[in-house]
This record gives sequence, C-alpha cells and structure tokens, in this order.
Amino acid sequence: MSCCSCGQHIKTEKEHILKKIFALLSSLKITIIGGIFLVASLTLVVILKTEIPVDPAWVAVVVCGYPLLYLAIWKIIYNKGICKISSSLLISIAMVAAIFIGELFAAGQVAFIMAIGGILEKKTAERAKKGIGRLISLAPKLGRFIKDGKEEMVPVEQVEKDNVLRILPGEAVPVDGEIVSGNTSIDQSIITGESLPIDKTVGDNVFCGTINCFGSIDIKATKVGEDSSLQKLIRLVQEAENNKAPTQRIVDKWASWLVPLTLLIAMATYFFTGDIIRAVTVAIVFCPCALALATPTSIMAAIGQATKHGVIIKSGEALERMGKVDTIAFDKTGTLTHGNLVVSDVALFDSSLSNAEFLLLAASAEAHSEHPLGKAIVAHAKEQAITMQSIEDFIMIPGKGISANINGKKILCGNSAFLHENRIALDDNIVATLEQFRKQGKATILVSYDNECKGVITLSDTLRPAAKNMVRELEQIHTSTVLLTGDNKQTADYFAQQVEIKSVYAELLPAQKVEQIQALQNEGRNVCMIGDGVNDAPALKTANVGVAMGSMGSDIAIEAADIALMGDDIAKIPYLKKLSNATVRLIFFNISISIIFNTIAIILSILGILNPVTGALAHNAASIAVVLNAALLYDRKYI
Repeated sequence: MSCCSCGQHIKTEKEHILKKIFALLSSLKITIIGGIFLVASLTLVVILKTEIPVDPAWVAVVVCGYPLLYLAIWKIIYNKGICKISSSLLISIAMVAAIFIGELFAAGQVAFIMAIGGILEKKTAERAKKGIGRLISLAPKLGRFIKDGKEEMVPVEQVEKDNVLRILPGEAVPVDGEIVSGNTSIDQSIITGESLPIDKTVGDNVFCGTINCFGSIDIKATKVGEDSSLQKLIRLVQEAENNKAPTQRIVDKWASWLVPLTLLIAMATYFFTGDIIRAVTVAIVFCPCALALATPTSIMAAIGQATKHGVIIKSGEALERMGKVDTIAFDKTGTLTHGNLVVSDVALFDSSLSNAEFLLLAASAEAHSEHPLGKAIVAHAKEQAITMQSIEDFIMIPGKGISANINGKKILCGNSAFLHENRIALDDNIVATLEQFRKQGKATILVSYDNECKGVITLSDTLRPAAKNMVRELEQIHTSTVLLTGDNKQTADYFAQQVEIKSVYAELLPAQKVEQIQALQNEGRNVCMIGDGVNDAPALKTANVGVAMGSMGSDIAIEAADIALMGDDIAKIPYLKKLSNATVRLIFFNISISIIFNTIAIILSILGILNPVTGALAHNAASIAVVLNAALLYDRKYI
C-alpha cells in the first residue's frame, strides 16, 4: 500500500471515529445526562456557591458542546458559500467565549438547549421507509414466451419487442403489449386506479404489472425492460423522492447574518465599554436557543394532536408544507369514493316483468361468475332476500359476458357487443338509456332471454358521504380542489359534479398525474395530492404534500405519502389543513417571541444589567415561554 493510500485510510478511520462520537453524544440519553450535570452546576456552583474541584457543567459542555463544534467545523469544511456559516458556529463561538472567561454554566446551558432543539427536530423529521422495494416487487419476473407453438418460461429481461407472450387467468402481465389473440378482463388499477376490470380484446393494449382476471390471451410485446409502464412508475417515484429537497432549519437560514451581527455587536460592546464580560454576555444571549425550539415544539404538539384524531403525520417538514398548501388534488376511486361496486339502478324494458323476477334471473345466471360486476349483482340480490335458482350450461366469455340456462331459458348477461354477437337487437330507447347511464359514470350489464333484451342493471362506485361537505369546507378556507383520475371522463365528470369540484382531469396514467401536478406547481401553487393506490405513488411523492388513505390504501401509497388518514375519513382533510395553518402561524409567533426576548436581553447585556449566567437563565425563560405556548396547540379544537 502506498503512503498516499495509507494516509487516506487513516484519515477515513479518523472521520469514522469522529462521526461515531458525534452520534453517541447527540443521542437523547447522553443529552439528558448532560442536563442533569447542568442542573447540579446551577444548584451547587451558581446558587449555593459551593467550592468543588470540578464544575459539573463541564459534562454538559463536553457532551452537548462537542456535537455543535463538530457540526460547525464540518459545515465550514464541506459546505459552500454562505452555508458555511451556521447556527452551530454561533453557539460554538459563544460557548468558547464563556469558557474563556470561566462561565462554565453559561457555556453548558446554551449547548444543552441547542442540543434539545436538535433532537426534537431530528425526531419530527424522521421519514417513514420508502415503498420503492415493494413497488419493485410487483414487477413480474417471468414471462410465458411462445415460439413455434411451444410455451417456455423466460426471465422478463430476455423478452424483446414483438415477442409473443401468453398470459393465463390470474397472472400478471410481464410487459406492455397488444393483444393478438383472446378476450379477457384486466385489472389495471395498479396503473390507472380504475375500480373496474377493463374488458380487453384483440388490438387492445395491456400494461406491465396489471392482472389478467379471466381469459387466456396472447400479446405482442410493445414496450419491454425500462420502457414498460410499471418500470416507468417505479422511476417516477424514485425521481420524485430525489427531487424533493429537505427543508433547511430556520436557525441555519438566519445564521448567515446572525453570526456576523453577533460578532459585530459583541466587539462594539467591548470597544465602547472595555468590559469583556458584557461582550461575552451579548454573544450568549444572541444564541438562537428559543428560535431553535420554536419550530420543533410546535410541530410535535401538532403531530400529537393529529395522532389523537387518526391522522398520522410523518414529519414536521410535511406539516409545515401542508400549512402553505393552496390546492388539493384528489384521486377518485378509494378517495372521494369507497372503491366498492354496488347496484345502483335496475331499468326494465319489458313491462310484464317485475324487479324481483328480473333480479332473480340475472343473479341466478351470474351466481357462478367470478367477475366483480357479477358478484355485485349476486350480493345485491341476497340483500333483497332473493333465493337464486339452479342453473345449467354456464359459460363465461371473458371481456363480454356470461350465458346460462334457467328452467329452459337461455339467459345472456353482458355488454352490448355480446348481445349483438348473439343477434339480440337494441332499439333506440335501450341505446338512449345506456348512454344516459354512461354519462353518470355507471357500468351496465344488459340481461336478455327469448331473443329480447329485458332490462339493464347498472353498477357504480359510491361517493363517500362526507366528500361534498369536505370540498365546501376547503373552499371556505381558500383552498381550491382538483380531481385527477385514471377513470374515463364521463365517470370523472359525474362524480366531480356530485362533490362540486370544478377542475377535472380524467383518463390519466401515473406519469400524466405527475405532469399535471408539476403544471400546477409551475403556476406557483403549493399542491397536496390525496390518493390510495399504487398508481398514485408518483403523484404523492411529486406533490408538495402527499396524503394517503391509510386503512384501504396500498402499502406503497401509504409509504410514498407524507401523511396518512388511518380511518379513511376524508372529513379530516379540512381539519388537517386548519391544524397545519395554525401550526405555521404558531411557529412564526414563537419566532417573534424569541426575537423580542433576544433583543431585550442584548440591550440589557450591553448595559451590564445581565452577566453570562443571568443571560443564560434569561434564555431559559424565553425557551420555556416558547415550549409552553407550543404545548397549548395540543388541545386546541379544529374539528
């Protein structure tokens, strides 16, 4: 090993040891030990004037002061430009000055208060684990490659464009492709968020990671590897996470002018008074102790209150950003709606039939169906206490419908194309009725027998009861709302009208949701995204604040979000916004308190009324005032 590499190795080892010492001394337990010795110093040395060999304040100076000194030097060495000047540099200067004139308690006290502030900020800024790993695990590893009529399982990495792959019922689609053979229904909620499986046939496109629900299909690969929809989704989440810059601590933002101003006033005090004690006292009272506590204490109180109401806020940074949000974008399925299909209408085209008779035939025919629409019809019939009849010759045609014989009658249930294939005519009245239901965003199942369409059953997602009032409350606190959804435009417009959301963007893929959020941000808006699905993860990361529906939302969406609603109660959104607004106001109020206290203390220090110890104690008074004021936030009512 060369001397150069040996020296580099020794340097790395030293840095590693220094970091380990920093981590140890920055821990809560060690900081508390420092605080205990600081109290001992206050009691024995400052108040009782006891003569002891070693001042206990030395322990606080070492355990609380070393991390500050380490940070100050590290930032001077590694930060660029004005960022070299930090709050830790100011505290280090004041601490060294206090030690120089023998005021150990004052030195330990400012170091201890700043250490507590740092720990509080660290606790509130810890981010939940990212969901990237789980998102990657959704990507299929193998594909069923078809060559010369034979099937072979191959790694997805080996699939090339235009290769033909077969996907069986229940399997995930391994690459983006176009169906060349077969019919099916695809659950593509992972990509688009749509609540219903989408019927697919020859010529339709399918996305990587979506689930083939029913029929066997052959697809021709169109996008493979990094170009597939799921891989793009993964990249979007990763890029959004990397692009979201962390919030700089407010005391460090102000340090660039605070440090020079402190030194200038301290030197001016010494120059005009000739008293080094006054100069050091100025440096001590100038330390931003209360300022360092203003943000984390307010945030911890707000996070504590939010937790009581089932709102999990992962970081103080997220809470601060939520207070600045002026636009909230909603996903539809599972967010504004429950995400569960229910029968909403039964329309008959044969006046001789009753609703009960019609439902009996339709539900009996669908009793063996695995399709979500069929299951919803059967569930509805059971709620109506209808007893299903036995059926024969059940046949399911993926992507189209089902047929079954009931007491000699051939029942067909499916879409209009399915009925046309079976030579069942649809008159103008039926077509107009279907169009009306489609405008309302409802799925339709036509039911026929005796070569005649007898009626239609519609199914729809259900709106959350609190959704409309929630949107109105947000408007009242000057927060605009937007709907971003992968559903078709008719469905999106229908639900948006129900809750009075005026800005609607429909049929969006995950990347398009991200683009829409970025467009809003480019207009100068602070955007909060609320969603529940895997497909919402990139948008949740890209938005200034991401809020996930915690109970029914996917783990990936919850981990991508900054905030989670554990009860899926969207009525809590206005509460969250009001709490965030109040927290931001309280932070600035506490900052104002700390500035006023510091200004008064500086004047008293220059006049010689305060000395280093009384100046440090005055700091305590300001810090306590800030903490008590923040604590009041915990019990305030915002609901």
